[in-house]
Amino acid sequence: MLESTVPRCVVGVDLGGTNVRACAYFEDGSPAGPKFAQSSEAQSGNDAIFAAISACVRNAAEASSVPVERVGMAVPGHIDDANGVVRWSPNFGEEVQGIFHHWQDVSLKASIEQQTGLPVSMGNDANLAALGEYRFGAGKNSANCLVLLTVGTGIGGGVVMKASSVQGDARGPLLLLGGNKGGGELGHIVVQHGGATCNAGSYGAIEGYCQRDAIVERAVNRLRRGRNSLMNDMVSGDLSLVTPKLISDAADAGDELAIEVWSEVGTYLGVGVGSCINIFAPDVVAIGGQIAYAGEWLIGPARRAAENCAIPSLFSDARIVQAECIDDAGMLGGAALALQA
Repeated sequence: MLESTVPRCVVGVDLGGTNVRACAYFEDGSPAGPKFAQSSEAQSGNDAIFAAISACVRNAAEASSVPVERVGMAVPGHIDDANGVVRWSPNFGEEVQGIFHHWQDVSLKASIEQQTGLPVSMGNDANLAALGEYRFGAGKNSANCLVLLTVGTGIGGGVVMKASSVQGDARGPLLLLGGNKGGGELGHIVVQHGGATCNAGSYGAIEGYCQRDAIVERAVNRLRRGRNSLMNDMVSGDLSLVTPKLISDAADAGDELAIEVWSEVGTYLGVGVGSCINIFAPDVVAIGGQIAYAGEWLIGPARRAAENCAIPSLFSDARIVQAECIDDAGMLGGAALALQA
């Protein structure tokens, strides 16, 4: 009589500046229980933040249909998993005497392990989103190389390669971290020297042109100049209500201004994508983040611009597509890391 085997199961965690989310996942990426979310207490100090993360993890583990073996956490910032330390993260910390002190060299891993009783692995949120997209999304766990760009409040990125895509002794999939484990910041590729500023304080990076606020500003500035657009009626003249979703809805309705905005934003994104193709020679370039729901309004112009920037033989092998793991990318990336560990 054959002994029954319990399937592998891990908890994936997405730590954000507003909420922390967690879910237990099987090895194929299917959920082993419900998803949980609660405030991450991001600016309430370490004790409150650690308690929020641990409570969310315990809820997911206890609701899993099978025992959980490990936790994988997607965390914004510069993450040193080997030492269990968040080297830098601008979203977490506490205000002291009117000054916000963000995380620097915070021992996150040991605290969560102690409070949950589970071993923890952690990584940068965008890098892990790429790993999740490789394993459970557009990469089909078989792509030679996947590049992910996540478009949202900022622009994140990650690169995952099959072992055969590097020369030397390697096992895969391989997530590119860089020498100090803080690399893969594709959103900070400069596409216009001296151009728009971004959250990192540089000028002309992809993020300066393609992040949420830059997209909205591009549309609002045109509306203020008196351009005719369906968006005027959609917001009843209140331009503070303009969002990327509204711009997409207007484009779907054939609005010329909205289509123009997406064409310009997509072109800047595509210049960055073309550089990524030249550097990494991916067979899959996935565009993720909530703004990727704009679909071909954004990705079509990006594809055209990338074709004009990339080496033709490299571009011909690259599929530029909408990511498949948009909503749960962080949790699935955390799960992928935990399963790999």
